[in-house]
Amino acid sequence: MRWTTMVFAAGLFTATSAGAFAGEAAYSPEDILKFFSSQEATRGICVGTEQECGFADKKPAGFNLRLNFDKDSADLTGEAKTNLDAFATALKTPSLSVATFSIEGYTDASGSDSHNKTLSDRRAEAVVAYLSQQGVDAAKLKAVGYGEAKPVGGDPYDPANRRVETRLVIQ
Repeated sequence: MRWTTMVFAAGLFTATSAGAFAGEAAYSPEDILKFFSSQEATRGICVGTEQECGFADKKPAGFNLRLNFDKDSADLTGEAKTNLDAFATALKTPSLSVATFSIEGYTDASGSDSHNKTLSDRRAEAVVAYLSQQGVDAAKLKAVGYGEAKPVGGDPYDPANRRVETRLVIQ
């Protein structure tokens, strides 16, 4: 199978404010649109397999959905749903509604590798299910779990590692 992958970002999106107020998303749909369509982002195109393009062991940077999960849970919190509502609004715009996204779940290092892989799959699938309920075409969302791979900080047990990221995929 041959892939065309376009890398749109050099780093994870981070909200510009110190935090959202209760009931507010950490970012707006406009922030998301700007992230995925930024003209200042690093871009590269490779036509070939993931191995030929050098993506087999590394993934392009993505958009951290800033979803909070309780330890050993794939249930979406109220804050997570608020952030997903903003994300769904952006994904339904004409510029992003035609795109395909990889929804990637992660865990902290608590638990066995197989448990964490299953839990990260469930987290990614929970996000896809919720976005689908909000009117996003589920066929454009590919859920995948990576377990405890790629912790965001030095501490593999940090709750910040219980996250979901998304990447724009062009096939």
